[in-house]
Amino acid sequence: MSLQPKGPGGRQGFATLSLEYPMSLGVFDKYEDAQKAVDTLSDNQFPVENCLIVGTDLKQLERVTARLTWGRVALGGLLSGIWLGLFVGLILSLFSRPTSAVTLLLSTALYGAVFGLIWSLVGYAFTRGARDFSSVSQVVATRYEVFAEHKVAQQGRDILAKAGISVGGQSSIGIAPVTPAPGGSGDQPAAPGAPPRVDDPPPPLG
Repeated sequence: MSLQPKGPGGRQGFATLSLEYPMSLGVFDKYEDAQKAVDTLSDNQFPVENCLIVGTDLKQLERVTARLTWGRVALGGLLSGIWLGLFVGLILSLFSRPTSAVTLLLSTALYGAVFGLIWSLVGYAFTRGARDFSSVSQVVATRYEVFAEHKVAQQGRDILAKAGISVGGQSSIGIAPVTPAPGGSGDQPAAPGAPPRVDDPPPPLG
């Protein structure tokens, strides 16, 4: 994922994981809060196709669900094998006679149960007790940051401020909100090497 400007090879009409000179609209502790912010922007006719949600400081959560035993492993393999056998039998029954469809389903379920039982027990035996538990895992971010392209960033900040959505926190990549100069062009950055605007203050003397 990149926050760099889009390359010249981007295809028109296709979403990419990059923005042109992205600016931060806010940092949120939960994804639901970042999602709510983008939804608020969408409800206020903001061009949300110019937005990007970035999750930072990734961490993995693993929730232990049960202790594994030979009986639990065998039961799990048996049930998964039955489901697999029924699925295969259902596919094959589409190409067989209706009178033999039930027999086909029962036979494939039986073969699947035997296969699932043996496969699960052999796999558990190879662990040698190194992992006697089952779990589910998920990768989540510590915080989420909403970005928008520079040309609409200030409009997005105004909408979120009007909606009373807190955007506390500091930008994870050091992009701070831009305060438009009096009479300036707001978030529009000056091109490299461009002359200063007329309303820019003169450089200090000496």
